Amino acid sequence: MTGFLVNLLSPVFSSLGVSQADLTSYIEKLIGYVIAILALLVVMIVVMVVAHKAKKGFRHVIRWQAAIAFIAIVAVLVNVICYGPMYNNVSSVLNAKKVVLAQETTDQSRATIQKVAEEGMVLLKNDGILPLSSDTKKLNVFGWDSTNPLFGGTGSGSSDSSTAIGILQSLKDAGYETNESLTKMYTDYRADRPTIAMAQQDWTLPEPTKEYYTDSLMDEAKEYSDTAVVVIGRSGGEGADLPTDMKSIIDGSYAKKAEEVSVSPDNYGYVKGSYTNNGDYDDFDEGESYLELSNTEEDMLDTVCSQFDNVIVVVNANNAMELDWVDKYEQIGAVIFAPGAGATGFEALGEIINGSVNPSGKTVDTFVKDLTETPYYNNMGLNAYTNVEDLKEQIAANDPAYEGSMGFVNYAEGIYVGYKFYETAAEEGLIKYEDMVQYPFGYGLSYTTFDKQIENFKDNGDTVTFDVTVENTGSVAGKDVVEIYYTAPYTNGGIEKAAANLIAFEKTDSIEPGESQTKSFTINKEDMASYDSEGIKISGGGYILEAGEYTISLRSDSHTVLSEEKFTVDEDIDYSKDGRSSDKTVATNQFEDYARGDFEQLSREDGFANYDKACGVPEEDAYVMSDETRAAVEENVFGIYDGTKYNNDSDEMPAMGADNGLQLADLTGKDYDDADWDKLLDQLSFEDMATLINVGGWQTAEIKSVGKIATSDCDGPAGLNNFITKAYGTAYPSEVLMAQTWNKELANEIGVSMGQEYVDADNYGWYGPAMNIHRTAFAGRNFEYYSEDSLLSGYMAANEMNGAATKGVYPYMKHFALNDQETNRCSFLLTFASEQTIREGYLKAFELATKGFEGKAMAVMSSFNWIGTVPSCANNELLNNVLRGEWGFVGMVETDYDGSYGYMITDHCIRNGNDLMLGFNSAESNKLTDESATAVLAMRQACKNILYTVANSGYYADGNPATGMTNMTKLFVMIDVILAVILIVVDTIVIVRWRKKKKQAVNE
Repeated sequence: MTGFLVNLLSPVFSSLGVSQADLTSYIEKLIGYVIAILALLVVMIVVMVVAHKAKKGFRHVIRWQAAIAFIAIVAVLVNVICYGPMYNNVSSVLNAKKVVLAQETTDQSRATIQKVAEEGMVLLKNDGILPLSSDTKKLNVFGWDSTNPLFGGTGSGSSDSSTAIGILQSLKDAGYETNESLTKMYTDYRADRPTIAMAQQDWTLPEPTKEYYTDSLMDEAKEYSDTAVVVIGRSGGEGADLPTDMKSIIDGSYAKKAEEVSVSPDNYGYVKGSYTNNGDYDDFDEGESYLELSNTEEDMLDTVCSQFDNVIVVVNANNAMELDWVDKYEQIGAVIFAPGAGATGFEALGEIINGSVNPSGKTVDTFVKDLTETPYYNNMGLNAYTNVEDLKEQIAANDPAYEGSMGFVNYAEGIYVGYKFYETAAEEGLIKYEDMVQYPFGYGLSYTTFDKQIENFKDNGDTVTFDVTVENTGSVAGKDVVEIYYTAPYTNGGIEKAAANLIAFEKTDSIEPGESQTKSFTINKEDMASYDSEGIKISGGGYILEAGEYTISLRSDSHTVLSEEKFTVDEDIDYSKDGRSSDKTVATNQFEDYARGDFEQLSREDGFANYDKACGVPEEDAYVMSDETRAAVEENVFGIYDGTKYNNDSDEMPAMGADNGLQLADLTGKDYDDADWDKLLDQLSFEDMATLINVGGWQTAEIKSVGKIATSDCDGPAGLNNFITKAYGTAYPSEVLMAQTWNKELANEIGVSMGQEYVDADNYGWYGPAMNIHRTAFAGRNFEYYSEDSLLSGYMAANEMNGAATKGVYPYMKHFALNDQETNRCSFLLTFASEQTIREGYLKAFELATKGFEGKAMAVMSSFNWIGTVPSCANNELLNNVLRGEWGFVGMVETDYDGSYGYMITDHCIRNGNDLMLGFNSAESNKLTDESATAVLAMRQACKNILYTVANSGYYADGNPATGMTNMTKLFVMIDVILAVILIVVDTIVIVRWRKKKKQAVNE
């Protein structure tokens, strides 16, 4: 029965984002009720059939009574189901309020988004063609993407772009006419964008073949205008990384990888990609990636550049493409990098082209000429262990949601991510910079010129202070970014250090020609300390500011030095003893023992002498899981995991179910350590705690014993997006575009504007911002993350969070941590890296955001991947020792979507600092059955963190909201009453009519 229902309903529910494993779980919960209803249906039918033997008038009464009884009993069962096993799912939808955003709110959002794009779009190339002459009134716009541009990405970072302003509209709003014949050709070719979803991905790049560009069409275009705009687009989204070998997508061989690596290939969606060629040839040749031009795009560019001397290229992508081709066409006079622009962001494109806006965006990633030559290229993606088939089969038998594979990724490049590699490798002589890098990190052109230099530099002991004066030496007003880097002394064979490290940045106001603005900086020397995880100088790990000469440099991008100053540290300063001033507890090694992995890490020693070995293709034995690793992994596997072994007999059982008369509202504004928290927690029953912990799927649960209301949490980084309640806000741009503004104040404004939409929706839990790192250009979710640089990411996130917090919103910064690729993310992705790499490269953004948060309520979303041999969602060192201990975080931690996946175990999570499960208490792995004092104390602590966060959010800002009847109860009472009245009336009519007819028959 269960299997039949799953197969029957799967097509419907899968389209709603419900996994087959979840659907199976729900059906198993309800199967008894389904059988009861079917049995009642059979009984009703039998009664109706047997009633045929009764007298003619009476048989109708029997049949009506059977039908009424069936409907009444089914109604009771529906009530029992909805207020029983499915309460959390149903209530989260029915209790949601209708969302009507105030016009003032949406107007503010749209204005903010346009401002982001005006400051965030990057002018990568300009040979003088831009801004266009005022004489230019018409434009030929080429490229299918021009008719269907990317406004963001897919998955939790997606948004409703149905009312978004597109590229063509932007150009018209800027005063240009566009060639309608070209536009019609593209829309006739294809109207919709291929879908890149989590379950499967259509990577097709629609682009008419060269035959479509007929002589008559091109003659008309040349007569229409002498200027061409070419739009090239690349999409991406949650659940899959961008393909590195498009030929394997085209021929279908990549999709077959699921059967090679997974024992549950139907659950394994990372490789379910397809591609439809535009012509009778392959769009990509052997070895070409999605981030290169397709053959059809090359043909289009050849056609355009052979007919037009004035060509502007717009790159509408969130990932750093290979763009060396823009310099191979002399006709391409300008290039604008325009990532997903949200609802109104593309308005900036026309404004930049006509010159009414002076571009001031800077790149947030390094654009390289050949992505196959990057240090990460051989250490990402689909790496599956080959000797654990028996373990995989065992997990699959225990958990139907398991994706069937077990993968790993080695962060072999270490700290040398993005520009930190290229600047250091160039200094060491490993590479010739210009041969590798096309556009540096922090690069962007303007329509004016600036002169800037460091002034008033002073060494104050623990800090250095200085000013930077920026003078506009050009002819038009514009904004500029002040980028400050540091270079620490490196000893050959010592602690790894990059040659350039972003340490501070500021965006100027708009500066008129001949005018200037001064920005002042104070930099803590401890922020330039390196983390010694290998024990080179500090046994057990720790931060250290090594003795030697340090350089502070002002740069126009990561590669171009404009001004610099130096200071000297006389002797090593070891922060592993007393800690840095910003730390609550001393930072020492937490992950090194189980996350370092057995791989060669790239080292600067002897000019990166080990580059080929460290960054080459992993050797065959890398795919063989060691016995030690396997034993550690098994400890965390559902069906093998045993939480009772961590119980402490000396723990004392706390009170449960007490009647202390407190409501959650009574604790609003009280300190986390206030004694009343224990009194409130004493009122929770075991079942209350289990519900509060396990029911976190886009919500937190109602708990009547403490007067806690049900609340709604929702996605995401691109704005209000709740697919459960169907509440959608204004489409915000990708975080890439936000970061390209390099404007912290504007990031705060984004938070304020977006936060107001959450207020209007009465939804104060925000699944954002996301701040993982662009470790590779191929990560599917790069659109949802800011940058390859952790400091830029951290400061932008902190300011966006602080803006939202002014509205009572509690942000869930995510995905904590090292969730830097989509492939295998839910399939036991063992992520190995040195602790220096982890802390300096991947935790730094979260650290800055946590320490810089100024609000009252904050949350964290843990990640799907594992750190070494420990799942992030159950990692005590990550969630307690570092996050709460070192950084002083106070709030709740929630998992990413609780799909179980063979390792997302509620008991394991709450014992290690993860408080809330982003699911519906639907899996076997959610069951909390250990009633020991240790387990109950863990549940109690998790509940405190959840309650504290909600109590200090906008939900409780105006007193106690836990009054009155819920929307769901009102609806059910109304329906039940109406149904009861209808049934009573029908039953009364049937009986009255029967008696009337019977009386008539007697009288006759």
